[in-house]
Amino acid sequence: MKFFSRSKATSSSQISVSVISHLGKIFHSTKPELFQVKVNDKQVDIYFPFVIDAVWDEVKSTLAQKLGPDMVFSKYYNVPIFSAQKPPLPNIKNIIAVSSGKGGVGKSASAVNLALALKRQGARVGILDADIYGPSVPIMLGTQNENPNSPDNKTMLPIMAHGLASNSIGYLVKSDHASIWRGPMASKALNQLLTQTKWPMLDYLIVDMPPGTGDIQLTMCQQLPLTAAVVVTTPQDLALSDAAKGIAMFEKLNIPVLGLIENMSYFECGHCHKRTTIFGEKGAQKLSDKYALPMLAKVPLNPIIREYADAGRSLIDEQSDHDISIIYQQAAMDITRYLCEEAEVLPVAANMASSIEITKLD
Repeated sequence: MKFFSRSKATSSSQISVSVISHLGKIFHSTKPELFQVKVNDKQVDIYFPFVIDAVWDEVKSTLAQKLGPDMVFSKYYNVPIFSAQKPPLPNIKNIIAVSSGKGGVGKSASAVNLALALKRQGARVGILDADIYGPSVPIMLGTQNENPNSPDNKTMLPIMAHGLASNSIGYLVKSDHASIWRGPMASKALNQLLTQTKWPMLDYLIVDMPPGTGDIQLTMCQQLPLTAAVVVTTPQDLALSDAAKGIAMFEKLNIPVLGLIENMSYFECGHCHKRTTIFGEKGAQKLSDKYALPMLAKVPLNPIIREYADAGRSLIDEQSDHDISIIYQQAAMDITRYLCEEAEVLPVAANMASSIEITKLD
């Protein structure tokens, strides 16, 4: 294997070009220009446009094999602002909707765990509970008894939990009140939650959308400056039919769908480890094939998901090596990577306040 010599003949620019080329191949990227590399002698600093903690050790090992074992690689994140239907909001670079065509498919659990997985891998993340009729994010974050403070009687400070900035109608009204709101009232409430919250600098705001594809969901999608969406389903035909409607809704609005998450894919017996596909199998794969969408995750039925959600605890932080945690961390990385491929980068001037890079040291 041929390594770069440390002679003056090998310039920093040559090393940078080689690193970017290899990164493009590792991540099958069609936009290698989004990677930024700074070289100082043996030190190579790489600025990634998406989270890669889940595979960083493998990436370092591959680069060392290609460029030489004496090189020292460090990762940083510089998440771009990607295009949206409306101008981006102050402090928020990208807004990703987590949607489902029907209720009861594990959408909120997926939204919370994706947000936690993004945060775990070094991104600055917030979550907005837009499920006006059934806000469950506060319970899953263990913050259901908290209320946002207002520093100026005009805006709200988000509730911080597990490193996430969050806001929800569940913090502001009793749970039995939101369910009787009419569509326009609910849409107005969501808009206030989004625009009147003093969000910190965020690379990604995950929005837990209300289930369904009716007027309220359509209005919300038109109001929010969404960057992209993720659709959650389960394997059975009824859920797939509704998920297809959700995909069609986002396509009609020209909002990229980054992929599918299939919950309740199978149940694995804790004793014999036999897998049973209770709700059928390869259901979401049919949608994936039909619409040419990536399968982001197949999440099994596992009591630990409910246990941690009910307790308001973070499985991904407390048991990062658990199979469920690994599934969500891989999905989070893929979502941010696909976002780089699917969306256009906006000029920095589009939102100067959000253009500050974030860094994460090893």
